[in-house]
Amino acid sequence: MSSNTYYAPHGGHPSQKELLTDRAMFTEAYAVIPKGVMRDIVTSHLPFWDKTRLWVLARPLSGFAETFSQYIMEVAPGGGSENPEQDPNAEGVLFVVEGEIEVTLQGALHVLKTGGYAFIPPGTNWQLRNRHKDAARFHWVRKHYEAVDGVPLPEAFVTNEHDIEPIPMPGTEGGWATTRFVDSSDMRHDMHVNIVTFQPGGTIPFAETHVMEHGLYVLEGKAVYRLNQDWVEVEAGDFMWLRAFCPQACYAGGPSRFRYLLYKDVNRHMKLTLNAPR
Repeated sequence: MSSNTYYAPHGGHPSQKELLTDRAMFTEAYAVIPKGVMRDIVTSHLPFWDKTRLWVLARPLSGFAETFSQYIMEVAPGGGSENPEQDPNAEGVLFVVEGEIEVTLQGALHVLKTGGYAFIPPGTNWQLRNRHKDAARFHWVRKHYEAVDGVPLPEAFVTNEHDIEPIPMPGTEGGWATTRFVDSSDMRHDMHVNIVTFQPGGTIPFAETHVMEHGLYVLEGKAVYRLNQDWVEVEAGDFMWLRAFCPQACYAGGPSRFRYLLYKDVNRHMKLTLNAPR
């Protein structure tokens, strides 16, 4: 597999000479957060994390995307947390886009370099440190795990996307492929965080309309993405947030491949009572 370069924000402030005009939008069906929005002024901080700031890309909102949150974490050298997650029901995925982190899961130390991926089940004892000389930047996707009687809890695991062969979409001759970190038939998992790759000219040739909520962070390249009734240009560093049933399609115009980190909720019955606990 060819090497991968992922876009990661570095903050800063726009010049007073820049125009306000940008591609940011928030509609009843989708949101687009372009890379230019991710400046110092919109960063956040978390309890028990030192030398760390983050950009919040998604959070549960009633009537919109309700199942997940997604952060881009920036941890300076020496920073991290001994108590990163305070919610015992939260599962998480970490995906490193720049730098290197050390993650300790149930006492076992793992070094995650660029492309590194960790799945963290709810209730896991874990810690994270950046012992490298440069800042580390990674995505942290969180979801309340939906337990099912008779279905065991998935175990923690660590891997790297470079070690996983993408699966081509049938009939596309490799123009559209997905790097799957979890077997889609594994009912223990109620969310998937995958990487989708389109070669130049690759396309989603119909308006997908389905129950899954989506978070899409563009890792590489650019494309024109259909969101509800609009065609929107997106590029590396942009984030798209799709409500359930929002129609979506895509055309990767090139000149290089188009890749994004994709969240979706899967493998569970639909709640039949609004606001019922998960």
